[in-house]
Amino acid sequence: MRRLKKRKKRGPVRSKKVKYDGILFASGLEKYMYCALKKANIKVKYEGETFVLINGFHFENECFERMSNGKGVFKDRGKKRILPIKYTPDFIGTDFIIECKGRANESFPMRWKLFKLLVSKQFPGYKLFKPQNQLECDQVVEKILEIQKA
Repeated sequence: MRRLKKRKKRGPVRSKKVKYDGILFASGLEKYMYCALKKANIKVKYEGETFVLINGFHFENECFERMSNGKGVFKDRGKKRILPIKYTPDFIGTDFIIECKGRANESFPMRWKLFKLLVSKQFPGYKLFKPQNQLECDQVVEKILEIQKA
């Protein structure tokens, strides 16, 4: 009788970095999107701009906690500068933004909602696309071409 080997949990999903056209892409899906956009002659910037979703600030109060990773001693960690929350989309075009996301980590949904809020206020005419596989990347290219023709 065979015994099943219990697999160890490996943590968050880590995509493989891919180099193409002198650009280091964070995933194969991003490379595929870039190739599809290039083939359709759609001009984009890859990770061209970083947006500040929430500004940093100085936390003056006392705050008793461990370090963020759960390690260390439970002590006062207040009176510190809190870093801003930033977001860098994968591709930025003239009136659209594309974020290729195969598998999202646990912080992505909140960051994406904050980014949508920022886009709705600062870039009301922009369209957002979030393809999660190669078929959806092809559909994004088709939609962009339709929009450009109109």
